[in-house]
Amino acid sequence: MQHTLAYADVKTAADRIGGHIRPVTVTRTDPGSEPYELHLALELMQHTGSFKARGAQNFLLAHREEGTLPDAGVTIASGGNAGLACAWAARRQGVRATVFLPVTAPRVKVDKLRGYDADVRLVGTEYAEALAACEAFAADTGALASHAYDHPLIAAGAGTLLDEIHQWVPDLDTVVVAVGGGGLFTGVATAARHHGIRTVAVEPENCRALDAAVRAGHPVDVTVDSVAADSLGARRASALAVSAAQQEGVHSVLVADTDIVRARRALWDDRRLAVEHAAATALAALTAPTGDRPGGTGYRPAPGEKVCVVLCGANTDPTDLTQPPTTAGSPR
Repeated sequence: MQHTLAYADVKTAADRIGGHIRPVTVTRTDPGSEPYELHLALELMQHTGSFKARGAQNFLLAHREEGTLPDAGVTIASGGNAGLACAWAARRQGVRATVFLPVTAPRVKVDKLRGYDADVRLVGTEYAEALAACEAFAADTGALASHAYDHPLIAAGAGTLLDEIHQWVPDLDTVVVAVGGGGLFTGVATAARHHGIRTVAVEPENCRALDAAVRAGHPVDVTVDSVAADSLGARRASALAVSAAQQEGVHSVLVADTDIVRARRALWDDRRLAVEHAAATALAALTAPTGDRPGGTGYRPAPGEKVCVVLCGANTDPTDLTQPPTTAGSPR
């Protein structure tokens, strides 16, 4: 597998999936509310409720073009969103999808998966355990193995989002994106570099696979423990993501769970946007305190800087947003 992504890969993906996905809507927040100009990319409105539909369509359409979609269908391991996108795209292509999730996956995602006619298998308590089961299933059945993030077709599909954002804000300075295993980040950073746009990669302090990999110089395993772990809980970042993070114009930050919860609540209270914690992780970078914690925390745009935060998904149970926020105890 290739270990770097080129902008040509993103352009090919854009041509392939055009008409199969919903173009993103970008909205500007209240002018004057901040010393910088803030835009929100509402990718939570995408098919299946997250950006993952882009990569899933690119992956399956590419295999359809090559005649390599097997009778056994496609299989994937996921925290939920990638499985939803794979099952949705598979149904569109008329092939079977078998999706492996950890038993900790949110019920809302499991129920929605079954609504896409997927064969859902719940295995282990972490994404890595579901992945091992998925790989064994692919070897036994001949099913085409997709991946939640670690594949150039998946990352290139995700990167099409940045080109659409650039059409909305041609003079954009910075894009802010949450990072789990790194598929969205890889695609967005690759396209952003082509347009001369800075990428801010945001991870929870206790789900920091990319930060740890950049420090080590290669992908390494990390512990996973965050309120956003259902979407950002990859134990290891992809080699594609590490390569993208080592390029010029990428800035990496970490945020605490309390800041993620606060940002998610603010999106609901101020804008009535019900997003999952992964989406709020990106916004939390702009409100988290800066300091000397490992990796740096928070991102402070310069006055006049034009920033776009990607709200990447909405597959969440919104009932907690209708309750008064808690002031004590763990945000989890």
